[in-house]
Formats: sequence, C-alpha cells, structure tokens
Amino acid sequence: MSEPRKHTEVAVGVLIRLSDDALLLSSRPEGKAYAGFWEFPGGKIEAGETVEEALRRELQEELGITIDGAEVWKITEHDYPHALVRLHWCKVTAWSGEFEMREGQQMAWQQLPLDVTPVLPGAFPVLQWLSEERGLPFVPPPVVAPVAPAN
Repeated sequence: MSEPRKHTEVAVGVLIRLSDDALLLSSRPEGKAYAGFWEFPGGKIEAGETVEEALRRELQEELGITIDGAEVWKITEHDYPHALVRLHWCKVTAWSGEFEMREGQQMAWQQLPLDVTPVLPGAFPVLQWLSEERGLPFVPPPVVAPVAPAN
C-alpha cells in the first residue's frame, strides 16, 4: 500500500484594488506545472514560516511588492496530478512598491467574471465566494487540461 500524499502548504494572496474592486491574477511561468494558467499569486510556505511571512516573501520575490499585512480568509484543498495542496487564501488590500513580473509571468487586473483563461482549478471555489460576496452569479471558467512540458 502506498503512503498517503502529503499536503504542500501554500500561501495565496487575493489582491483587491480598492478603487474598483479588481482582482490581481498572474500567469504561471514557463517551466512550472500548469505553465500559462492564471492564478492568484503566492507560493509554498517554508518550514518555520507563518502564512503571512510566506505570502510577504513570495509576493516580494514574484511581484516586487511589499504587503502591509495578510490574514487567512479561507482554506481549501486541491488535488492536482503533481501535488496535493492546501491553499491558505488571504485577502490583501494594501501594499507598496511597483509591480515587476520577476519570473517572466504576466499580470492582469480582473473583474468578475474573469476575462483571462485558463484559470487554475484550485481557484474556482474562491472565485465563487468572491462572486457571491459581490452579489454576482458565479460563472466557472472553462476547465482546461495542462499541456505537459516538452522534453
């Protein structure tokens, strides 16, 4: 019998621009699983880090911004073929610095329903909750299978 898969703990930032309630999504860079898929930015929580510390580090590394703070809003799990992830979702409404796409990714401020596709399936529950909070119908993005990286 095989060992149960261990969760990868991930801190995720739902960046909300207060002037128009737009959400920041970024694309996954080449060379990563699900390259080209859109996601909320964030990354793995390292040993000894809190969710807020991990999110602060990841957003500095990926986007070049410094967040004022983050509190866990929701926690979800998603079983991807490459990883079983536990996603710690944090709403972030205050940050400083200029956005720089430090991993060659793209970014887009989006209203609901999203215009960008494909979207990582793990984000669907959060998109639904955000839609409900705003009194909008939830329109699930199309489900697209990832393309395997070329050898």
